[in-house]
Amino acid sequence: MKTILIGGRWIDAVDGRGIDIVDPCSGAVFTEISRGGAADVDLAVRAARAALDGEWGRMSATERGRILQRLAGLILDNREELARIEARDTGKPMSAARADANAVARYFEFYGAAADKVHGETIPYLDGYNVSVVRVPLGVTAHIIPWNYPAQMMGRTLAPALAMGNAAVVKPSEDACQSAIRLAELAMEAGLPPGALNLVTGYGVEAGAALTAHPGINFATFTGSPEVGVQVQRATAENHVRCALELGGKSPQIVFDDADIERAVPIIVKAIVQNAGQTCSAGSRLLVQRGIYDRFVGRAAEAFAAVRVGTPESDLDCGPIISERQYQRIRACIDEAVASGVPVIAQGALAPELPAGGWFIAPVLMGPVPRDHRLARREVFGPVLSVMPFTDEDDAVELANATDYGLVAGVWTENGSRQMRVSQRMLSGQVFINCYGAGGGVELPFGGVKHSGHGREKGMIALEEMSTIKTIVQHYR
Repeated sequence: MKTILIGGRWIDAVDGRGIDIVDPCSGAVFTEISRGGAADVDLAVRAARAALDGEWGRMSATERGRILQRLAGLILDNREELARIEARDTGKPMSAARADANAVARYFEFYGAAADKVHGETIPYLDGYNVSVVRVPLGVTAHIIPWNYPAQMMGRTLAPALAMGNAAVVKPSEDACQSAIRLAELAMEAGLPPGALNLVTGYGVEAGAALTAHPGINFATFTGSPEVGVQVQRATAENHVRCALELGGKSPQIVFDDADIERAVPIIVKAIVQNAGQTCSAGSRLLVQRGIYDRFVGRAAEAFAAVRVGTPESDLDCGPIISERQYQRIRACIDEAVASGVPVIAQGALAPELPAGGWFIAPVLMGPVPRDHRLARREVFGPVLSVMPFTDEDDAVELANATDYGLVAGVWTENGSRQMRVSQRMLSGQVFINCYGAGGGVELPFGGVKHSGHGREKGMIALEEMSTIKTIVQHYR
């Protein structure tokens, strides 16, 4: 079982407990992980601190970068194995899991190359003084990783933290953590010193809560629900520790009457079907101008009807839902909407002969959804696309911004002036014009506003999030 990494050693939980891990395609247990708790977290934080006081803390930025780039190479060498692990753990199609493996490698390539490119500055000051401002690591960083993209999310937060010289403690989700464990093994193989990376498997309410509340951490990053995000923020605030929170979205796709329909439809459908809708940035609201509403929704319905759901090895459009709990929550949202009178316009189909006990849901297109309906405002985190008509540009912007979330938005129009006007008015961290997602883009700063959270990941700005500045004043007279 030994799935806890502390100070370079794989060990069991202090109390020896474990957690069964279930295959979302069949509902059957296929492995077990250690059930870490507060005692294990304390050991991990202490090991991280020791690494900062030892070899890792003395290492140059250049050498840190070389280790991260070696790790990127190892990931690419083992990407098929990583993809199989990710697909088995999450149920996603193999092609999606392979894309995730490539994305993880890209994170370590990008931040490995950037590690020694973070420079300071000098400030002109009084005669006889030399003032410099330098970026320094925060110290021990805590990383709470979600289950929907465990490999990608580990790379997204861990790579910039290590590039800046922090020592990390990772708590992956108990629902999907096998790829995170394998990545930690590869990190050790790449030459990361003991304690620079520690990993504690376990439940969020036990290990996760203990980690964010630990007085020895200096920063925390969390991706998950707004409700848990509030708990994380409260816990870190008790120790005056900053945190970065990415808390989901209800992202709109705004389609104006001059949009290229044939180009837009497949991208919009993929944006909600990908990973069975279990994506924070999923385009879960489709807002269509009335003049083309019937035509566009008709094309979207055809595309939805062609969607197929299956097991990872069948490599169809999407796989199962991650857990029975999540499956029941999504089904309840759909059933509630139908019971309240929201029509089902179209839905995909399940592949024949799926394993019994799997948590499969056919993606569904629903609408028109009333503007005050739960389906129009609250995140489902499943393959459900809500359709709503709008009249003009002002109406579109008002409707798009009418949720508590603000993570991503898509704008579909050939009018260049409108593209800029609408994107400027969107209350969201990212806006895509005539595209969506742009291939994930490690270079593109990512994060939300409102209840979608705060702080930014990805891009060079992530290096700023994972560091702080120190001002050094030298009097040389």
